[in-house]
Amino acid sequence: MAQGHGWEGAVLKLLRAKDFTFTVTGAEDVTASYRRVRLTDGGMLAATGVHPTLWVRLWFDNAGKPHQRAYTLVDPDPAAGTFSLEFALHEGVASDWARGAKPGDTVEATVHGTGFTDPDPAPSHVFAVADAASLPALNSLLGAVGGAPATVWFEGERDGLPFRADPARHDVRAVPRQDAGAHLVATVKEALPGLLGATPDPYVWIACDTATTRALTAYVRKELGLPKQRVNALGYWRP
Repeated sequence: MAQGHGWEGAVLKLLRAKDFTFTVTGAEDVTASYRRVRLTDGGMLAATGVHPTLWVRLWFDNAGKPHQRAYTLVDPDPAAGTFSLEFALHEGVASDWARGAKPGDTVEATVHGTGFTDPDPAPSHVFAVADAASLPALNSLLGAVGGAPATVWFEGERDGLPFRADPARHDVRAVPRQDAGAHLVATVKEALPGLLGATPDPYVWIACDTATTRALTAYVRKELGLPKQRVNALGYWRP
């Protein structure tokens, strides 16, 4: 399959990435701008196994050119060979595909580079920064860290979105998107130092737009001095 994915696909193939074809079995609108698509895995889960925040690259046609985007699996079931994907809808070929997805449609996917290492020692408190695009990964993370309390800064509207946060353990703080993410950066910087100082084994997870993620990661690592094994960061999209 990768020969049809341009130079990116060729590089991934050299890195021993694995290709699969997923088939849509159903879809539903969670909100007007958030859509869930259910799929069969084409044998992927039996080959790769399952771990928290497992993600895949989907390939779309963009005016004759290959276009790939990464998505976190929701409720993967290796025995059944099924999972869902959730799309924060906006302009673009990936969102267009999700809007029109119907049973029987197929999409090609590549698996490479995904992984999850349990923090050691286990987090005494998780600090997460996320938005609608990374919500599936956030939900998976919160499920993976057991009973640890969490503080989550969530950029954008959260009404109607499928949060799996436990109000008894997870403090979700909604932050409006302003100034291309600068408001979120300032909000986190104001609160995080004091919160970090109040817990012995913090773990910081950041997954927003690329510029915001880079700014906060540099702040946490360089200014607050957290070691790299206590920080997990990935830029999810570019504005």
